[in-house]
Amino acid sequence: MNFASMIQQAKQVQKRLQDAQKDLANANISAETGDGAVSVVCDGNAKFKSIKLSAEKLGIDAETSDTIEELIKLAMEKATADATKKMQDKMKGIVPAGLNIPGLF
Repeated sequence: MNFASMIQQAKQVQKRLQDAQKDLANANISAETGDGAVSVVCDGNAKFKSIKLSAEKLGIDAETSDTIEELIKLAMEKATADATKKMQDKMKGIVPAGLNIPGLF
């Protein structure tokens, strides 16, 4: 295999990785527990997108349900952002400068 062929293959792999990342970012993966009392949605990168609480199934009023949803959403977003930053900081010490690995940076 010659150098030009290796470069071409690397570009193809990079394109496939980028396409896969886009597909994962646009995916909606949902789950529920408690017979529908709690429903959550994440994207294909395991990034939290939303939460829905069933006030009726939880025995609370709608306003309380909305408040709890918002508090959980904010906590999940903060935890996700903090975890992403920690992972990126850790990878910076491992991955050589200038090497772009999709999903890490």
